[in-house]
Amino acid sequence: MADGGQTESEQDIESKIRETRQRFKEEYVRDSTDKYDSRDVERLMKEDMLVDGYLTWRQFVVDDALKMIDESFQWRKEFSVNDLTESSIPRWMFETGAVYLHGYDKEGNKLFWFNVKLHVKDAKTTLDKKRYVAFWLERYAKREPGMPLTVVFDMSESGLSNIDMDFVKYIINCFKVYYPKFLSKMIIVEMPWIMNAAWKIVKTWLGPEAISKLKFVSRSEAQTYISPEQLPLHMGGTDQFKYSYPPLLDDDFQSPINENGPIVSEDESEAKDTESECKESLESSFNAEQALRPKKVNFAEDGVRTDDLERQDGSSRLKGARKPLTTFKGTLLNVSPAEELSFGSKDTEKKCLIVLNNVTKNQVAFKVRTTAPEKYRVKPSSSSCEAGANVDIIVSLHGGKNCRPSFAALSRSLSLRSLYSLLFSAPGFQASPQDRFLIMAAEMEPATGAGSPELAQFWKEVPKAKVMEHRLRCHVLESPKSILSNPSDSPSSTPTGDSQDLQTALMRLMASNSRLEQKLDASIWLQKVLLVLVSVLMAFNFYSLWTS
Repeated sequence: MADGGQTESEQDIESKIRETRQRFKEEYVRDSTDKYDSRDVERLMKEDMLVDGYLTWRQFVVDDALKMIDESFQWRKEFSVNDLTESSIPRWMFETGAVYLHGYDKEGNKLFWFNVKLHVKDAKTTLDKKRYVAFWLERYAKREPGMPLTVVFDMSESGLSNIDMDFVKYIINCFKVYYPKFLSKMIIVEMPWIMNAAWKIVKTWLGPEAISKLKFVSRSEAQTYISPEQLPLHMGGTDQFKYSYPPLLDDDFQSPINENGPIVSEDESEAKDTESECKESLESSFNAEQALRPKKVNFAEDGVRTDDLERQDGSSRLKGARKPLTTFKGTLLNVSPAEELSFGSKDTEKKCLIVLNNVTKNQVAFKVRTTAPEKYRVKPSSSSCEAGANVDIIVSLHGGKNCRPSFAALSRSLSLRSLYSLLFSAPGFQASPQDRFLIMAAEMEPATGAGSPELAQFWKEVPKAKVMEHRLRCHVLESPKSILSNPSDSPSSTPTGDSQDLQTALMRLMASNSRLEQKLDASIWLQKVLLVLVSVLMAFNFYSLWTS
């Protein structure tokens, strides 16, 4: 047994995972086969990450972990969690926008928003609301297994009528028992003083291991944990996002930049071609990206490099790429690394290697998407993998001081906020904890071709239920030099001449846009006034005619 301050060795963890599985079968499953959903028991026996989550949350005390698994699995069966779908939840719950997933905190954890003022206590709808929360948690757990969430209770304009202690206790249990290790922190924004007593009760439900994760902040203090671009306007942020339904909110995965194109060599002999090559690829990719702006996952089926070309430049592609150390074992592909790609500021830290291993007896098609297509180059981003074979995928941060997109190309395809964030950053792109990669895979029939047209048609026809999805997030490496040095002394903090020109042009564009918005508002106001005057005149004329 491990104390809270002790760490477990890898062998100890494996041993306790085996012990947990064995004891769960013997002590909990043997005489009560109908107590749990068989799919949950099967997952427990196969997925080490699931067992490790319960053990870690219970400080590797097997007895405590077993009790937690028992309670969690009973809840999952009671709420039919494995069968929760969008259609099984009342439509009005999605339409209210009281609960949803959107954005990331500064550590790269997904934000789980609770808009408290939209919640009204009603015993008749309590069960539906609990199932609704379970739907979002299960959806996220399947998409990003093992990755924590940051819960944000937005209590702006809320009062006692919006507080439902039973519902709050349920949410606490979701993270305390049902989804172990999922809670990164719980941020309560603008809590009215009259609710202090209620939250003192909530603290007793959390338990000592979660008390430190509770953060009470004002609107301005919320930026301590969440960047302004991820915060709504009423919290002092710049995020223009407004919840609406339908469609259901989804991750903004898009085609990576310069898809399947050549990655510029680091050799000095090719340095002269870098600038022109970058400009051409950025112009074409940003033009193509204009058609990919919807918030759902976008799939571009551009050409696939042949195996012969891949073999020719294989050694140069792998040069300088960070090798993966962990592996996610999937149903179709094993993916290395298992959870994250690590990027840094050094030239040697701007490439990462993803290794896909086909564990089936058939050919598997795959493609890679990212939430930051303007930053990354992925090669290959769409292809296929033979049975039992491996495929190396290079993901590299795009650009440097000689490889920035033209203002014209950017302005045609990105919003003003995206333009601002891109152009006011240091030359070249930097990785962010908010960035994500989506790897999709589907098993192909033996007779299916592996060329570009065949793969394009295959992805159009393959059922979604047969597609394996795995997500990777980015980890940003910090060098000791950058941590100790003064940020104001950093060369990257001083804008270059080109960057200054871009910033000036952007500021002019934003000012012009603001003036146009003001003129538009004034015109609309004038139209409303004229409409009222015309209505009054017409009413007066009708009255005069009627009385004459």
